[in-house]
Amino acid sequence: MQDKTNTIFGIYPIKEALASQVVFDKVYIQKGIESDKIEMLIKDLEKANVPVNIVPFEKLNRLTKGNHQGIVALTSPVAFQSLETVVERALEREKKPLFLVLDQITDVRNFGAILRTAECTGVDAVIIQKSGGAPVSGDTVKTSAGAIFKIPICKVEHIKDAIFYLQGSGITTIAATEKTKTEIYSVDLNKPLAIIMGSEGKGVSKSVLGLVDEKASLPLLGEINSLNVSVACGAFLYEVTRQRRI
Repeated sequence: MQDKTNTIFGIYPIKEALASQVVFDKVYIQKGIESDKIEMLIKDLEKANVPVNIVPFEKLNRLTKGNHQGIVALTSPVAFQSLETVVERALEREKKPLFLVLDQITDVRNFGAILRTAECTGVDAVIIQKSGGAPVSGDTVKTSAGAIFKIPICKVEHIKDAIFYLQGSGITTIAATEKTKTEIYSVDLNKPLAIIMGSEGKGVSKSVLGLVDEKASLPLLGEINSLNVSVACGAFLYEVTRQRRI
């Protein structure tokens, strides 16, 4: 079950939370439910840019044991920042910008571990998609060891749009993928940079791979042909750190 400290359920509690400017991570609506009040609430949520997901009744029951009335919201422990703001801020600094783009990372603990490594390696911001990724929850906070409060997180409608914006800002985009023979150690990382990490099962999506400036892999010398995404992310980020400290 979802951590109760960041779960709100029921029409009126969610409506009041929205009016009080509580930061929402995601809102789940029961599939097929017919309710004028929920329809009105959905419109208000969409106006506020809150991601709304239509899910089976069973999903809501797993999120909470209470009378959810067909709607459950997950609130966020942090406020999200705009991509434009963090990119502009990073470009104004003397150090070379470093961004991390997460393409559909779904495991909360992987997400938290990645945030922790990102903070330790001086990443300027972590960029995630509004839908399809891991929620920003109490488990994320715990696994990140508090790093979630120290590094800006940007939520975007589509990862592809974020990549276009980064490239238009003079930032080189590099996807971590096993579908290339170019190892990360032979890539120049001493420049404005965005590293793209893919989901635990599928890696970086094909549509995103077709947009990035470069692709890079890690050598795998054993019999297992893949690494945990948070481990792979750490290897990439620390290679950036190594090259920039030479």
